Parts: sequence; C-alpha cells; structure tokens
Amino acid sequence: MNFNVGIIGCTGMVGQRFATLLENHPWFTVTAMAASSNSAGKSYKEAVGDRWAMTTPMPKKYEDMPVYDAEKDIDEIVSKVDFCFCAVNMPKAEILALEEKYAKAECPIVSNNSANRFTPDVPMVIPEINPEHIHIIPSQRKRLGTKRGFIAVKSNCSLQSYVPALYPLSKYGIKRALVCTYQAISGAGKTFERWPEMVDNVIPYIGGEEEKSEREPLKIWGKIEGDKIVLAETPAFTAQCLRVPVTDGHFAAVFCDFENKPTKEQIIEDWNTFAGRAQELELPSAPKQFLHYFTEDNMPQTKLHRNLENGMAISIGRLREDSQYDYKFVGLSHNTLRGAAGGAVLLAELLCAEHYI
Repeated sequence: MNFNVGIIGCTGMVGQRFATLLENHPWFTVTAMAASSNSAGKSYKEAVGDRWAMTTPMPKKYEDMPVYDAEKDIDEIVSKVDFCFCAVNMPKAEILALEEKYAKAECPIVSNNSANRFTPDVPMVIPEINPEHIHIIPSQRKRLGTKRGFIAVKSNCSLQSYVPALYPLSKYGIKRALVCTYQAISGAGKTFERWPEMVDNVIPYIGGEEEKSEREPLKIWGKIEGDKIVLAETPAFTAQCLRVPVTDGHFAAVFCDFENKPTKEQIIEDWNTFAGRAQELELPSAPKQFLHYFTEDNMPQTKLHRNLENGMAISIGRLREDSQYDYKFVGLSHNTLRGAAGGAVLLAELLCAEHYI
C-alpha cells in the first residue's frame, strides 16, 4: 500500500510529530504541508523557525517543502494527497468548518483535534478498542454528500492512560471509575524553554480536560444505532486533571468498581492477553503487546516507559484492592505518540487496511 498524505497544521508540536513519524513510514508519503497564512509561502524549515520541539532533527526531506495556506489552498492540497492529517490550532467552530471543507472536497481527514469528537456520525477511534465505529462512515458520507471524503478523529490524549486498561475489563460490568491524570507539558504544545513557569511546579487545572476525560470514554463505549453513534450510559467517569513538570507522558491514577468483581489474577491475565484489530491486521504502527503490566511497586515510570514499543504501548502497574473502590491501579501513555500523532497514524492505517481510504 502506498498513499500520499498531507499534514494540516504542520508547524505545531503535533504537526512536527506527524512529520517525524511519517519520515520513513512504509505506507504513507508526505506530499503536502499546510498551516496558517503566517506560514504560507515559506519552506517548512522557515515556517517552523526556532520552534522545532522534537528531540530528533527536522527530517531533511521536508526542510524545503513549501507550506500551503490550510484555508485558502484547499483545492491544490487535495490534488496532491489521498488524505490529510489535521492538527490545527484554531477556534473550535473554525476547525469544524475547515475539516468539513476538506471532507466535502473528497479528501478524508484523520484529525487530532477535538472539534468533531462529538459529531454523531464522526467515529472517534482507538484501533484496539472500538474499530467497528469506522463503519459509521457511509452514514457520514451520505450526510456530507461525498463519495470519498469523511472525517475520523482520535480521542483526547489523556484517555490513552486509562481507557485501554479499563476496556478489557468491561465484561465484569464496570460501574464507575475515578481518574486523576498527571499530564506532561507537551500536551499543551510546550517545552520547558517556552514555559519556564512549569519548572518545579504543578498546575491543578487544564481547560476543558476534565469534561473530555469524563465524556469521551462514553462515545468509545457507545454503539452505532442507525446513522449515529449513541453514547454509552456506563461506566460513570469522574476526573481531575493536573499539569505536571514532565516533558512527555501522561499518567493516570485509576479507581474502579465492578458489577462482578474479578480477582486480581483475572485482571492481570486480561491485560496480558488483550489484543485488538490493530494487532490482528499487523498495522505498521501497532505495538506487538498493547498493554504491559509491571509487577514492581515503583513501576511504570514516565522516563523509563513512555517510549515502550515506539511510544505506542500502554504501561500499567500497582493493581491492588482499595478501601473505597474494588480496585486501583496506575496507567501511563506517551501523549504525543499514542495520545496524539501516533494514534492518528494508527487510525489512518486502520482506515486504509479496511478500505475506507
């Protein structure tokens, strides 16, 4: 398989991560870069300037690529690609309109943005967990009046640290879950150099994050009914989200109750044996082992484990019974890899393998 792809929002941190992930991708070749009018007309290197935030250098193959205007050059961009990734920094209403313009121009959009996550016929997919949600795409195409174009989105980056651990336990009837997430500064598109007040600091508020953390899992747990995805009523989630002085990696402390309480051994066995459609299809970005459980009391750790399986695996530890809930545990995911660009690339691979692109 070989697909030409575009990166809309190529200069931001997630756009940069897309560029590094796609540099040597076996299926995807970047043929168009787009950003705001401030960057349009410049080379990619000029447009990014001193804001390159990755630990690896900018790929040489992209340095001289021209950056298009994401809003004005849609026809030219669409003529060069089979689909686009989208990671723009714009007001929500403008993102909704922009992504729909691309879809109506017959360009599939795989989005990292939150704007369309609750559009009823837009699938929000973690490929190992709810791949069947992509089958809503024909309904969306009917609404949009398109043959090829559609929008698919990935979930919020913080969800990756706890939803993948909880989902395999659904068969026991999860009643409620309390989640506290400890989120890296790259989730805000920042580095310590650009956000010095985060050094030696914790900020107990991330705008909109708690609402996303409580509501988005219910769409992932939801079902397709007719021409829309209907949110699940359970589990009941409550969340508190904190920004912590870590470069990459979102951590979660999770407490949960079950209708039919499993044993600790059953839970660990479920985690160790869980695999999804991404593993079945052997997608290029899929981790071989999706969930890794650590038995040591002081594991997992952000610095040691965020890059597990190229940053696409989920690390879990400290499973034990709780005095208020049935169980508690911790989870860890790489927020700009599994949580953002990497999760979108994996979703695109699923869409290609299932012939929606």
